[in-house]
Amino acid sequence: MQEHAIDRLKAAIRDADAILIGAGAGLSAAAGFTLDGDRFRRFFSDFIARYRFHSAIAAGFYPFPAPEEYWAFWSRCVLLDRYESPKKPVHARLKNLVKDKPHFVIDANVDRAFQRAGFAEEAVFCPQGDLGRFQCAAPCNRRTYDNEAAILAMIAEQKDMRIPAALVPRCPNCGAPMRLNLRGDEPFVEDLGWHEAASRYVDFAQKHLKDKLLLLELGADDSVRETITTPFLRVTRMNANATYASVNLNAPACPKEIADRAILITADPADLIDALQ
Repeated sequence: MQEHAIDRLKAAIRDADAILIGAGAGLSAAAGFTLDGDRFRRFFSDFIARYRFHSAIAAGFYPFPAPEEYWAFWSRCVLLDRYESPKKPVHARLKNLVKDKPHFVIDANVDRAFQRAGFAEEAVFCPQGDLGRFQCAAPCNRRTYDNEAAILAMIAEQKDMRIPAALVPRCPNCGAPMRLNLRGDEPFVEDLGWHEAASRYVDFAQKHLKDKLLLLELGADDSVRETITTPFLRVTRMNANATYASVNLNAPACPKEIADRAILITADPADLIDALQ
């Protein structure tokens, strides 16, 4: 790992007036929230045997023949990535690094790992949704619904890759099928909590627009370029006091005009966070 760059990042954290964190899929993967490889084979061996799935991402687009089977599969995904503890305490160790500074997180993941690690609810914005919430598939309203009890019941009562028909979730308002509150091709519900979090994100960025702001991007890939990378680079250009830092297994890059205020580290975010302790 690049020791000089790590020393620069340590100094940037120490000297920052505020820290804005952008989290991509690589950060959740670093914590162990992955549904492929051995972990996927361990928990989905029956689905793999029947459908030859190789990862949850591939399976996520499969048109299951019945909702009972669809929810047998997805309840396991939600349990593993939303309600079980991470393999590594990456987010908790990150919190330890930034706890003494004003900070805010824009998290492109849907596992709420930051909140579960102790980050304040008011300091996190999850624009892509939450595995722990249902929404009406229609949707007939702009509400989302906590799904923990429903998911745990599906896990407890599923048999032969199916849940009981009575556990298939339906909208309490119109009776239509429910789906997970995740941004995708289907209509995505941005409820009141989503909009309040988005406003707090904008307020934080504006409040520190001229301060020594560290924009720390962890595990980002091209899928979050418009959500995280492009806005972070824009703020760095606008604020001469800002520092942009990007940590990724795939060599990060930045525009030449901010190169002198950029810290680019090719590393697993978990290893980098450990090195910063």
